[in-house]
Amino acid sequence: MTNSQQLPVLPLLLDQIETELRQLGCWSSQPPATSAFASQVPFCSDKMAFDQWLQWLFLPRFRALIEGGLPLPERCHITPMAEQALLHLEQDISSLLALLNELDGLFANNNAD
Repeated sequence: MTNSQQLPVLPLLLDQIETELRQLGCWSSQPPATSAFASQVPFCSDKMAFDQWLQWLFLPRFRALIEGGLPLPERCHITPMAEQALLHLEQDISSLLALLNELDGLFANNNAD
């Protein structure tokens, strides 16, 4: 499994993703309904928007793993979902997609051993 110490840039990258979500206006002070978090569908796509999933599940989970010194997932491949799920935004999402692609690449490179 991937160890958080092997990816020292990860916390900074997560912060950059948060900053980009905020700049796009995709950051909320109110979480989705509690029932949305019980979704069994990938990305909770039946209960929340992808940007909500990033804010309320993905980023907090990764940060908790890092802070706890716990193993990180061996793979991360969320850019294709982001490309489809964020098409509705009128803003330029290229910076966010680049950050998510960089995140995916960290895990791809780490597993190339």
